[in-house]
Amino acid sequence: MKNTFLLLFVFATLIIFSCKERSQRNIPSIGFLDLLQDETLEQARKGFFVALDEEGFNPMHKTIEVIYRNAQNDQATLVQACDYLISQRVDLIASNPTLSTITAVQRTGDIPVFMMVSPRPDIARLTDKKGYAPANLFGVYETLEYIDTSVLLIKNIFPKIKKIGTIYNQSEPQSMDALERIESMCLSLGIELVKLPVNSSNETQLVVAALLNKNIEAFFALPDNTVFSSMEVIVKLCDKEKIPVFSSEEGLVKRGALVAFGADMYQWGYQSGRQAAQFLKTKSLKNIQPELVKVRRRVYNSQKAELFGVQFDSTFVKVN
Repeated sequence: MKNTFLLLFVFATLIIFSCKERSQRNIPSIGFLDLLQDETLEQARKGFFVALDEEGFNPMHKTIEVIYRNAQNDQATLVQACDYLISQRVDLIASNPTLSTITAVQRTGDIPVFMMVSPRPDIARLTDKKGYAPANLFGVYETLEYIDTSVLLIKNIFPKIKKIGTIYNQSEPQSMDALERIESMCLSLGIELVKLPVNSSNETQLVVAALLNKNIEAFFALPDNTVFSSMEVIVKLCDKEKIPVFSSEEGLVKRGALVAFGADMYQWGYQSGRQAAQFLKTKSLKNIQPELVKVRRRVYNSQKAELFGVQFDSTFVKVN
């Protein structure tokens, strides 16, 4: 019994000391909520912290406290991680990507959420009946218009193409919206779209193999977290069958896609970080609103360009 009381006393003392130490530091704190470990999303996180550093917020210099949580692509863990950040009374939550943003604004209406690698609030189903986004949602979003250009690239590079394939996760709103957009664009271009659902990255290999058996001529990698976490598997299977992979996500080109038109992930995070730094400096959200990502570009993978015998002009940027 004495040992139990002693442990409780020590635990309580540590909590009090921790709270006292934090109040004495008097520095802002941020919680970074990541959905999964992914090279593409990593670029956005890097950009976010570089922007903070440039504005004088760096945990190494003890000018800011950072609490980082990664859910390892598990929804239950994501909710727990978000609740932990809220319990720590962070000054803001940085959310990356869409599911992190949705979870954050669903779990708190008080802490400002600065999103990145996320769609416009209405596309993410985050607006109310009057069309208003959550009052605590800020940061940088993307729309779906860029996907039209991404699909058009396929036709421009391979004018005779007739059939492309894709996989999608039905539980991800941005994936379903992107799929609808691609279907519409393929219809207008006279291209058949073959699509198969996938529920998790564990199913990707079998589903992509089934898709390749349907004689597709190209694969389109959607803005989908299952695709993000399975990209190496997708590329390996497609390369084996000499099927080029296209995407609307620049980070996926570095991981093996042939070409993409989309947001620069690093700049996306950087743009959100600048906005977060503005809030930390002024302690005001008065002049801050969610904003459209500013930097998009055409990028290509030189190794895959050689593999598929494609040449790109100066309007495309080599990223590998």
